[in-house]
Amino acid sequence: MAKQAVQELNAEEYHSQKDMKDKRTFGRTSDGIVFTVPQTHDMVSQLLSPSQPKNISDSIVLLILGLHGLTWYLLPTFMRIPVFAMVFLFWRGCYNAGIGYLLYIQSNHRRLVGWAKKYKLFIDPATGGNPHPRLYYFIKRELETKIPHDYKFEEAPIEYNTWLVFRRIVDLILMCDFVSYCLLAMACGGTPPGESILMTLFRWVAGWTLVGFNLWVKIDAHRVVKDYAWYWGDFFYLIDQELTFDGVFEMAPHPMYSVGYAGYYGISLMAASYNVLFISIIAHAAQFAFLVWVENPHIDKTYNAPPSRTRSSEPIIDADHTYAVDDGRVHGAPPLATTNQPSPVHHLLGIQNIDLYRTTDTSVILLQFYVFVLTLSTPSTPVFQGLFVVNAAIWRIWYSLGIGYVLNRQSMKKKWTRHFLKYGESTEEAWRQWKGAYHLSTTMCYATFIAATWKLYAIPSDWSYGMAPLKHVVGLGMVSLQIWTAVSVYDSLGEFGWFFGDFFFDHAPKLTYGGIYRFLNNPERVMGLAGFWGAALITGSSAIFFLALLSHILSLVFIQFVERPHMQKLYGQSLRRESGLVRSLKRSLPPHLRQWQGSVDRMLSETVDFLEDFIDAARPRLAAGVSTFVRDSTDFFKHPTRISITRLEPDLAGYDIKDYSIKISGAHSPPSSVHQSRSNYADETARSQADSTTDFKPLKLEYGAFIRVRWTAPLNHSKKDWVGLYRVADNASREATRVASQGRWVATTRDQYDSNTADQGILVSDSRVSGISRKDGELEDYLTGEMEFSGDKLWWTTGTFEFRYHHNGKHNVMAISLPFNIGISRFDEDDVGPDSNGLIRAAVQEALLPVVRNCFDRDPEIAPNTASESFGNLVERNGKYAKRVVYAVHQMFGVEFAPEVVQADGNVKNLAWRICNAKMVLAPYSMSSSRGTSPPNNGKF
Repeated sequence: MAKQAVQELNAEEYHSQKDMKDKRTFGRTSDGIVFTVPQTHDMVSQLLSPSQPKNISDSIVLLILGLHGLTWYLLPTFMRIPVFAMVFLFWRGCYNAGIGYLLYIQSNHRRLVGWAKKYKLFIDPATGGNPHPRLYYFIKRELETKIPHDYKFEEAPIEYNTWLVFRRIVDLILMCDFVSYCLLAMACGGTPPGESILMTLFRWVAGWTLVGFNLWVKIDAHRVVKDYAWYWGDFFYLIDQELTFDGVFEMAPHPMYSVGYAGYYGISLMAASYNVLFISIIAHAAQFAFLVWVENPHIDKTYNAPPSRTRSSEPIIDADHTYAVDDGRVHGAPPLATTNQPSPVHHLLGIQNIDLYRTTDTSVILLQFYVFVLTLSTPSTPVFQGLFVVNAAIWRIWYSLGIGYVLNRQSMKKKWTRHFLKYGESTEEAWRQWKGAYHLSTTMCYATFIAATWKLYAIPSDWSYGMAPLKHVVGLGMVSLQIWTAVSVYDSLGEFGWFFGDFFFDHAPKLTYGGIYRFLNNPERVMGLAGFWGAALITGSSAIFFLALLSHILSLVFIQFVERPHMQKLYGQSLRRESGLVRSLKRSLPPHLRQWQGSVDRMLSETVDFLEDFIDAARPRLAAGVSTFVRDSTDFFKHPTRISITRLEPDLAGYDIKDYSIKISGAHSPPSSVHQSRSNYADETARSQADSTTDFKPLKLEYGAFIRVRWTAPLNHSKKDWVGLYRVADNASREATRVASQGRWVATTRDQYDSNTADQGILVSDSRVSGISRKDGELEDYLTGEMEFSGDKLWWTTGTFEFRYHHNGKHNVMAISLPFNIGISRFDEDDVGPDSNGLIRAAVQEALLPVVRNCFDRDPEIAPNTASESFGNLVERNGKYAKRVVYAVHQMFGVEFAPEVVQADGNVKNLAWRICNAKMVLAPYSMSSSRGTSPPNNGKF
């Protein structure tokens, strides 16, 4: 409701007849408070503009900046470079690591706002609740001085006031970061010996051009996002309104962090210093790390949340229909592929998808090894260098022309698919074979080029001579650009688009321009081969230059005569004529240059049309048959590292462990656990002996079941006490916990930890109980509480576990629960009867549904209520849910699936069909001994 209200208010203001300066902006906090967002100004204006009001914090920032300049002036010349290199790296660390950490904890735990609440920074001292009245009045005066209109310190939400204080810290760090960088450049600047006047003039003109472009990028970006996004306001509160991301946001992704650092390289050019260049690269890389690890996750969480689920009780697939094998189904199992879409599982690209059982992956690895061995074992003589270059050229010709011809025939006549249909195989099989052939060709094309480059590369004998360092830096930068382009293209297109899926599957044409395609229509046209030119620059070899030129020409031919005609056939008028970058550049051109550019476009278009007509006329004479061969990769096993961590309270005086207890209060199974303190436990051996001679049976809980825990503690117990969930075998000591909880813990009292997750699960906290009800003979009152462990706070595996009550935020153990077992019952087909088809599908569905609901945390947004109800969208976005189900299926039925299979099936009904199908295929190795041939072991599956 708050979001809708803010959207309506902002839309009303936007369409009103008020002047821009009089239009108001509305925002909302995470708890639904709607407020007017006052107008603020950018960092430079509020610090340096005489028209802007000044306060004490402005004076402090200016004083620190002045101290930087004074230090630079007073330092000896030989000391300026090392000192200001360290100063700049310090401020850059404060920016990317310091601000990054603050934003991370604010995004995930709301910790900055939590600190403001904890220390009561914004509570009016008149109420008697603020222990720091001087600090309160200082902050109030500082903020109200900067925002004289539409702002009252007492009435603003705590999130907004916290953001304003955070802004002041950002101003200091960012200004010091920039000033220290400029002073470092001044210290390193100079003219290289023997440099001509023409080269000096070129350096300064190019440098100032890059600085000017950098300035325009920053100004235009601020025009679009305003102070709200410039200072990461959406980490604190939200403004719901429609924004037009034009201008610089059509030129490059994240322009403030990508092209917005062009000025650094311009300053490096003017300084003519490799020191400045290298430190600029470090700063730019740190900024990208900040983007990847801080901003992008927050953006995805805030603006790209999965849509709410649409519930449907209708089955997705007709259970009574019999499908043929060539429909992609075996024994009635639901298909992963359709005529409109290939299977979304068992991808080919990426290290995590390597599968050595697949012939393609094995072939690729062996061929890469073969190329690697040949490259290292043969001498770098002209003969071998020539052979490697010819080999790379042949693979490039095949990759562009051979693969291009196959795709062209597939687009025109479905020739590849028809070949496999001729032998009774499915479209999915044709698709798999095509992916193998294309993947093999791609890897060999790049591997042979890298091998040729290695053969022709020679390490410079003198790095200080000429431009060797610059060539390597620029060359490696171009290689990085190509890698980034390839990753961005794959992120935008997915496996389907990467392997030209729309040549093989007649899916509904839907063209969207997202990711890198928002800025470029064909990223591969230029940036997709930047690494080839980078290799040519690094090696300085005419042969590598020839390979780069050949690759680029053939790539353009492929785009023009294979991709473009197919795209026009599929999407027609939906194709965008100009990319976002081209539109942005055209708008910035003077009118007479726009007319000239239009004439050039027409000339190029007519030339391309002539070439296309020529090729079409010659095609019948040039047609030739092409044949390819393919093979189909590796299980990757990850073992989590156990981290030992122990923090102990040195003094436990005044605390008696007999006053603490913890027990499981959840009613998830008939037996009930009895609490017991640590002092009542003997060692593990004694306990196991006692278990064998008594009637004690450990509590048994379902896999994924929520667990409620009740604890008791004395009145003086620490408010920072906490309860953790552990494997019994993980801790040898019963006095102290020696392993990390890995997030599986809950605080006993609210608002004692900075992390939001600490309070998740608290049901009752510090409820006082009269000592009269005690059964141990004591009469003192005590405190009790209750908490619930669920979701990520559970162990998603089977075994024996225990809860441990810890003291004062440390790892001193005050009480331990009785051990309990988490298990998954094996499905026994002897206890159920088969249906008319001889399958036990209905019984499998019935057994599987509650387990799947547990795996999905019983969240109504994703957990199904019936077997035919689809999973929520979050299951596809977050792979942890599918991994839980895969583990449970393996334990219940003895069948192992990939997590992507669970995501692709989409409901319990399809998954149950797949389980039945897998068990029929794997019989007699997975069936019980009463059905058919006995398995290798006589246990139930």
